[in-house]
Amino acid sequence: MIQRNSTEEANIQPPKSSFKRHFKVFIAVIFLCVSFYGGVFYSQFKASKENKTDLIQNLLSENHRKDQPKDVSFDLLWEAWNLINEKYVDPSKIDKNKMIYGAISGMVKSLGDPFSGFMNPEESRQFSDDMQGTFEGIGMEVGMKNEILTIIAPLEGTPAERAGLKAGDMLIKIDDTVTTDMSVDEAVSKIRGPKGTEVRLTILREKNGTPKEIAIVRDTINVKSVKIEFKDDNIAVIRISKFGDDTTSQISKIANEVLNRKARGIIVDLRNNPGGYLESAVDIASKFIPEGKIVVLEEDRGGEKKEYKSRGGSLLNGIPVVVLVDGGSASASEILAGALRDDLGAKLIGKKTFGKGSVQQLENLTGGSSLRITIARWLTPNGEYIMEKGITPDIEVESTEDDYNNDRDPQMEKALEILKDEIK
Repeated sequence: MIQRNSTEEANIQPPKSSFKRHFKVFIAVIFLCVSFYGGVFYSQFKASKENKTDLIQNLLSENHRKDQPKDVSFDLLWEAWNLINEKYVDPSKIDKNKMIYGAISGMVKSLGDPFSGFMNPEESRQFSDDMQGTFEGIGMEVGMKNEILTIIAPLEGTPAERAGLKAGDMLIKIDDTVTTDMSVDEAVSKIRGPKGTEVRLTILREKNGTPKEIAIVRDTINVKSVKIEFKDDNIAVIRISKFGDDTTSQISKIANEVLNRKARGIIVDLRNNPGGYLESAVDIASKFIPEGKIVVLEEDRGGEKKEYKSRGGSLLNGIPVVVLVDGGSASASEILAGALRDDLGAKLIGKKTFGKGSVQQLENLTGGSSLRITIARWLTPNGEYIMEKGITPDIEVESTEDDYNNDRDPQMEKALEILKDEIK
């Protein structure tokens, strides 16, 4: 950039005798500038009219061209955009916002990553409500496994759980719509709805099984993310259903209750916990793990690893711990389970976890939309990748349909047995 010395210029005055000549030159220059820029804008306007696109659209595309990658052209995108606007049989059906949303969704889908996604303003609002713990729907987490829409976990005490849906159920149809090629966000949007309305889900529990249709009435879902109860021998069971906005504050209160009751052991129940915020998982791990120990390793696109360490305040350190997990334990719950196992030697009991070993970042976009994009993989403190393979428990215990129907919990019974042996 060339800087102009304004002080020197201010001190230069033109001779009085040449004022009229300079003024005429000045007017001529102004006229040329107006003519030039007027011609530029007129040509853009004329071109936009001929192409039946908006002048604003052309100016915006020009403005963003400076950020366009050198090895790709957006001409094809604009060509398709113009053809739709020019030729589609029913112009009343053309919604330019929806066209933009669809184009962005397509870009994200091309990554082949089920955990990245574009959310329009309504979906973004619903996602925010989810993390705060209150929304209207049936109360379950849906994900993609082996390219099939799959129930990660029904949340405790919700219509989904009462209807008998289970972690691992494959979602074949929503009402009359087949879910083939449907994204996770599209599925969630279709399952959601006002309290009192019904949604029909067709699920497949086993690949060679018989599809089953289940009708579920939507309700207000108000999920308390942490609960506690005390079992025989003064053993505390801390049930964490998700890692949301309020989870850290709730676990702090519960930790004090455990200390006040002088609990002899703790069962951390992470079954059917679909995850949530990474920071919440680190905060909760810090209640158990001494300060400075690695809770999780995050590996970015360049292979650089970032360490998340326990932050102190390990109120519950020193109390024997076992952890319950199953196929519905995903994401942040797998981080906590891996940290308690690697750093404290806590035994994991139940079934293999879901296997979501990636980290998503939520980016707010213009107009209330948002982009959920995978930015890293994560590893347990011992350096284990769990993406798509999950964490295998130390002691595998099956929980059958018959157990569920008869209110039996063999996984909890095994955890109590192990913990009682440990505290004798």
